[in-house]
Amino acid sequence: MMSRRADTAAPRGGSLMRLRGLVRKEFLQVVRDKSSIGIAFLLPTVLLLLFGYGVSLDAKHVPIAIVVQQPSADTARLVGVFQGSEYFDPSVMLSTREAVAAMEQGRVKAIVHVRANFADRLRADPGAPIQVIVNGVDANTARLIQGYVQGAWQSWLAATARADGLILPPAVDVQHRIWFNPGVRSRDFLVPGLIPLVMVLIGALLTALVMAREWERGTMESLLVTPVTIREILVGKLAAYFSLGLGGMLLSVFMATWLFGVPLRGSFWVLLLASSLFLVVALGMGLLISTVARNQFVASQVAILSTYLPTFILSGFIFDIGSMPKPIQVITYAIPARYFVSILQTVFLAGDVWPVILPNMLALLAMAVVLLGLTRLRLKKRLQ
Repeated sequence: MMSRRADTAAPRGGSLMRLRGLVRKEFLQVVRDKSSIGIAFLLPTVLLLLFGYGVSLDAKHVPIAIVVQQPSADTARLVGVFQGSEYFDPSVMLSTREAVAAMEQGRVKAIVHVRANFADRLRADPGAPIQVIVNGVDANTARLIQGYVQGAWQSWLAATARADGLILPPAVDVQHRIWFNPGVRSRDFLVPGLIPLVMVLIGALLTALVMAREWERGTMESLLVTPVTIREILVGKLAAYFSLGLGGMLLSVFMATWLFGVPLRGSFWVLLLASSLFLVVALGMGLLISTVARNQFVASQVAILSTYLPTFILSGFIFDIGSMPKPIQVITYAIPARYFVSILQTVFLAGDVWPVILPNMLALLAMAVVLLGLTRLRLKKRLQ
């Protein structure tokens, strides 16, 4: 009995020693590979700085032309409203021809035309309209400008009515209340959405490239002829690149909250758990790609097409999923980043809303099990 127990204990000890050796080997390989460190820490920093400072979905200081055909005290106050707004950078022009030429040349994005009889018609029925011409090449910006001009016009009408001692009963009394992002800053929306991109780069793209490089150099064949098992190889890879991806995630969260002032209203531990689940999914995708494509170039192309681009386009990071065609919306359910982006937006801007967080976590868990299971089935301890 004693010898039988010793026989069964020895393989377990040997398995733990092999596993420690594999994990140590992977960490040493990561430390020695400068490109891995760059992708894990330098690239997230560049992406966050680029999107945090250089990319904005807000429309502020929009150049517009204001054409006043007959100046008066009323038109002067109207122009002052646009000049005092942070959303506009107005230029007063003398004729519509000059304003149209400026729009055609791209110097202004909208024209506000105040007619010659504006002051006379203002206090008569039905009132004095103004003409607004908006450059509609960028549809999103055009809608924002149209809304801003309408808001400035309504504010000016209300101020003029009060100055004349009049009461203008509005058709609808609108009281604006903006939840979760009161400042309406696109940075608070964009910066957290970069975390899935960072983790996909580390988990899927980097892992697929490293594994393909091992196949190209023959080190994987050397590893397969040793007593290590496929499970130990997978655990060793997962441990090293999971730590690397978690470091990139922590760097991204630190920059988002400290540098860009993005609020983190939910629990950090919930964020950490969700990020760990998504990172395991990304690692599973990278390992699965490496079992199919054993060439670095092919692996990088497959990883970009199947992980990075879908994460960027179909996750809801920038483009609203609800605005996409129905067939594309169905496809997004197969994109892991869709669920992680939803969790990030909730944890950062709303808090720990479990009816949103829990179903998305369960979807990520199911994807992790499927991807790692497929990788285990695909990766055999043989050369062919």
